[in-house]
Amino acid sequence: MNYFRTAILLAGLTALFMGVGYLIGGAGGATIALLIAAATNLFAYWNSDRMVLSMYGAHEVDARSAPELVNLVATLAGRAGLPMPRVFLMDNPQPNAFATGRNPENAAVAVTTGLVQSLGREELAGVIAHELAHIKNYDTLLMTITATIAGAISMLAQFGMFFGGNRDNNHGPGIIGSIAMMILAPLGAMLVQMAISRTREYAADDLGGRIVGQPMALASALVKISNAAHVIPNEEAERNPATAHMFIINPLSGRGMDNLFSTHPSTENRIAELQRLAAELGSQGGMAAPTRPPQSPRRGPWTAPRGSGAAPRGPWG
Repeated sequence: MNYFRTAILLAGLTALFMGVGYLIGGAGGATIALLIAAATNLFAYWNSDRMVLSMYGAHEVDARSAPELVNLVATLAGRAGLPMPRVFLMDNPQPNAFATGRNPENAAVAVTTGLVQSLGREELAGVIAHELAHIKNYDTLLMTITATIAGAISMLAQFGMFFGGNRDNNHGPGIIGSIAMMILAPLGAMLVQMAISRTREYAADDLGGRIVGQPMALASALVKISNAAHVIPNEEAERNPATAHMFIINPLSGRGMDNLFSTHPSTENRIAELQRLAAELGSQGGMAAPTRPPQSPRRGPWTAPRGSGAAPRGPWG
């Protein structure tokens, strides 16, 4: 997705925000909504990464508290030509991960405890490489700003339901209009999120597979994460669905409208693209990715016994 199209989509989110403001308060409401959107964008630029990390209870780890995880991120960041990002851990049983930050110099990679407990080292490396690809492509700023604006649209639409339905208000949409706005405005924001996110996931898979050098390790990880996401709930994501597009796999349970309006491409299509990449790179990982559910939790890669002397495997080691 080129930058022009991305700018158009972000402008669409801002226009939607203004449209909801207009329905609530006429031209004055639209102007106020524009000012709020500008302030939201500015605030999101500087603070959205901290907001999202705090929302998911992520805590930062370092070479002392999680040596192998941090060393793995550092190795892959070096291969990607990126500065070392901050590394965060989320205490969540669902295997998943996301990256955030306004630029590569202020980036962070966050993974769940479920991810490090259910994936092998090569699979974990593939996931981290995917997130580093988002950082390298400057997707992280776009994704966090999109999440912030989409969440604001949903809140404004709900606000309009309570204060825009007065029939005596010349500018108000009325009861029926308010109900429609409460449903259609978040739906419109979700569709824009889908347009922004899906192509960027394919691009991050491609670059991530090249960074790690084993595209099928990433494919295997995607299958395990996708299987687990349908059976292991992510309560924070369910409460904040506007952030779902930031994760490597949709963290929502799939109930209701989640699957119909998923911000992610299908896992099958992503694996097919990774298989093509593996063939292109002449990788030995051309076998099909496993489709069994994740195995029972095990010790994470940062808890390996000290002094074990085990050397990391794979071209990234």
